[in-house]
Amino acid sequence: MLLPFDFQKDPYLILDFSATNPDLTPDPDQPNGLDLTNTAAFSDYVFGKMRAAGVRVGIGGYNEHRVIYRRSEHFSSTEEPREIHLGIDFWAEAKTPVFAPMDGTIHSFQDNNNFGDYGPTIILEHRLEANEPLFSLYGHLTRSSLAGLVEGKAFKAGDKLGEIGPYPENGDWPPHLHFQLMTDMLGLKGDFPGVCSLKDRAKFLALCPNPNRLLNIAGLS
Repeated sequence: MLLPFDFQKDPYLILDFSATNPDLTPDPDQPNGLDLTNTAAFSDYVFGKMRAAGVRVGIGGYNEHRVIYRRSEHFSSTEEPREIHLGIDFWAEAKTPVFAPMDGTIHSFQDNNNFGDYGPTIILEHRLEANEPLFSLYGHLTRSSLAGLVEGKAFKAGDKLGEIGPYPENGDWPPHLHFQLMTDMLGLKGDFPGVCSLKDRAKFLALCPNPNRLLNIAGLS
């Protein structure tokens, strides 16, 4: 269990943040459109969609070519902008508990405190049956989720890991959990790219397997 939702029984909404979503792209009749730099407006949009659908959680995003990262210089400071999402997002109310989906230990953690970044982040290290390393990242948490953590601290599957954070504490996003898997940390601690450029897409998808292989949520790729 990653969140207090049963994705086999509870309703959820798959959210699209690619250029195919007309709400996010310029329209001659609505040239201003949704102001993604306004986090309150962005949050109202996300949770308005969920309320209209009668759900408490929205999901999606793995390998999605997104337009929403144009809201932050954090994703466009390099020569080629980063727009390919490498994890799955779970949009839910702030303070929603987050649980370890499998046994692991704290690899690292930190508050990535930039506009559009992860905010408070926890990374777990797991060992598979073949003793191959696997890491899982939990971004956009509350700052209190980092309290009392030490590297090497063990968590059992189902243990509470933290909580989804509010904005601006969570990197200034509508409240959600970014969940990502990595097979190699590339020497990084407390952080790992959650978005890559088109040029680096194949490289990072090879390092970041689809989390839905673990979660098995119907309707996701």
